[in-house]
Amino acid sequence: MTSLPETVRTQAFINGRFTDAEQKQVFDNFNPATGKLLNKIAACSAADVDKAVSAAREAFNRGVWSKMEPRERKRILLKFASLIEQHTPELALLDSIDAGKPLTDCESFDLPDVVNNVRWYAEAIDKVFGKVSPTGEGQLGLIVREPVGVVGMVLPWNFPAATLSWKISPALAAGNSLVIKPAELASLSTLRIAELSLEAGIPAGVVNVVPGLGHIAGKALGLHNDVDALTFTGSTEIGRQFLRYAADSNLKKVVLECGGKSPQIVMPDVAEDLDAIAENLANAAFWNMGQNCTCGSRILVHRSIKDAFLQAFIRAAQVWQTGDPTDRSTRLGPLIEPSALTRVLAAIDAAKQAGASVVLGGNQVRQESGGLFIEATVIDNVTPEMALARDEIFGPVVAILSFDSEQQAIQIANDSSYGLAATVFARDINVAVRMARQIQAGTVAVNGYGEGDITTPFGGMKTSGFGGYDKGIEAFDQYTQLKTIWVSLS
Repeated sequence: MTSLPETVRTQAFINGRFTDAEQKQVFDNFNPATGKLLNKIAACSAADVDKAVSAAREAFNRGVWSKMEPRERKRILLKFASLIEQHTPELALLDSIDAGKPLTDCESFDLPDVVNNVRWYAEAIDKVFGKVSPTGEGQLGLIVREPVGVVGMVLPWNFPAATLSWKISPALAAGNSLVIKPAELASLSTLRIAELSLEAGIPAGVVNVVPGLGHIAGKALGLHNDVDALTFTGSTEIGRQFLRYAADSNLKKVVLECGGKSPQIVMPDVAEDLDAIAENLANAAFWNMGQNCTCGSRILVHRSIKDAFLQAFIRAAQVWQTGDPTDRSTRLGPLIEPSALTRVLAAIDAAKQAGASVVLGGNQVRQESGGLFIEATVIDNVTPEMALARDEIFGPVVAILSFDSEQQAIQIANDSSYGLAATVFARDINVAVRMARQIQAGTVAVNGYGEGDITTPFGGMKTSGFGGYDKGIEAFDQYTQLKTIWVSLS
């Protein structure tokens, strides 16, 4: 097992320097691949959050970043991206050890995504314009965008660096100051990236990080009256709490990206492509151990090809073997924490008791390592009313369902409280587009699992999303506010 880099930091990062939490409080940070203590991280209190918000507000009001020439902000953000790129091996290793993510995924996807995101929004800084309204000769109507102010960010643990970049890149490009609460289960890469932001030239106080427990530090950020906007990625249950915090404080703007139960629909006219589709859907299901809000955890297959698809999918799933996440040959690392292991195993048992059939996996493995490993699991004969077809599992478990018609597939796909993502496999483009338009999801991929890229907005419908989007030019909407300047001309 590879050890943490020597550069790892565990204190809060407030006003450009690392500092202990109030009364030097800490929490234990465990390695999910071994169950052993990694380190102790600063456990920030409401008082620490208040210090960070004050530092962010002071920096914003002074204009050291918010009023900086756009071309200069662009130059600094491009340098920031280059520094992250230079430190990719270090940051990838931090996320692999801290969150149990396969190192190859961190090196080949997560960190390149971070670099690309920062660069993309840096380049967008001088390409987003306001408007001039049509008026008579006696008036001039200017519609301008201004940074919203102090932005709170509450992050998930499944893609620590990548999700951070979705949020800080447009927020910084727009000129805001930030207070970031990383997930307590994976805080290390966020702290290191904050340090790199200072090295890049982003002024002290603009980027602040307050690690800690959600019900203390996260709640304090949500309730803070001097936070102008808050963005959250995580469970729907906690997302609802942030809406309540906004209502109970200053009605701050809130953007939520929450859970999902993404249907993957396989139509009968792709029967000749089942091996390739099965491989694609195995990636959709097992990538990051299924700990992904767009995880393809329920596959809807036309009954006429279901048996053939199932055999192809089992073959594709067998490739996904568990192992030490820092070993570059590993495809499935551990689950994030003991409660996740318990929840996933309970979901598998409940599916069996409901009449479903485990056709691959279904067991905890590698217990001797002390880690939290579950095999890639495929469960057949799942029906739409079963919990496995409706609840977000957040583990490497796939439910296989059958359907008999296009409309039945749409009905099953939409019979969910979630609406984040979906995929349709069909050779007939008319069928694919018709179904994509009817599926209630923020992103619908056709003939290949995907979430789009940095140019496309990412967010959900129903209980999967609220208030805005990550990615795309649309992300500027949540980090800026419109102002009308109405000029009466003489």
